[in-house]
Amino acid sequence: MRHLGLCKLAPVMTPIGPKYDTCFFERYAMASLRHLLGEPYDTLVNRDRPDLQCDDHSLGIEVTRAIREDGYTAKALINEMAGTDVFDLSDTPYAYGFSNTDKMSRREYRYWTTALPMQRILENKIHKVSSGFYGDFKRMGLYIFSKEDLLEDEVASTLRLAMQLQQGLTKAYNTIFISQIQTLFVCDPIKGTFRSISIDDEMGRRFYEEASCICE
Repeated sequence: MRHLGLCKLAPVMTPIGPKYDTCFFERYAMASLRHLLGEPYDTLVNRDRPDLQCDDHSLGIEVTRAIREDGYTAKALINEMAGTDVFDLSDTPYAYGFSNTDKMSRREYRYWTTALPMQRILENKIHKVSSGFYGDFKRMGLYIFSKEDLLEDEVASTLRLAMQLQQGLTKAYNTIFISQIQTLFVCDPIKGTFRSISIDDEMGRRFYEEASCICE
């Protein structure tokens, strides 16, 4: 890969143990973009509004999660990112907060666990970027973590929704990334196209380790 160094936030890295706050996901997203895509993502730094940005304002990227905001789902996602059981989930059913998932059809289950969180995220983040909430950047990206593995037609539907929501806006996202940990979808809402990048276990572990480091 083009960039195999640790994150550039500071010259000294101190692995004091991962802290699974929002910055953990932002650092993971930053590591994945640097390693998988190289320039211009090599110069990203972790800040706020948007979460990742270049000093010259050539690029800004907001990072978010399209998952049900319950503790189990977030922990299950982190286990997948780590490639090992960081959290013990054996006592908690994988039910996304629903009490009667056994009565749901597979189509209903996918709709409630995937479509609605993704739709709400897109509506919220596109509104914010169009309002100028993230400031002025030459290019803007949106990086979305998804716990569920989307099929390609579902990625295409997500992209179409983003294009509809951004239609006519003067400030909008140039690129939308959908991370499924083993796969990163790079979507172009301007052209209406997307491509997928496979991520093997070794590379995924590198992302996790870099995200787990606190720079001092």
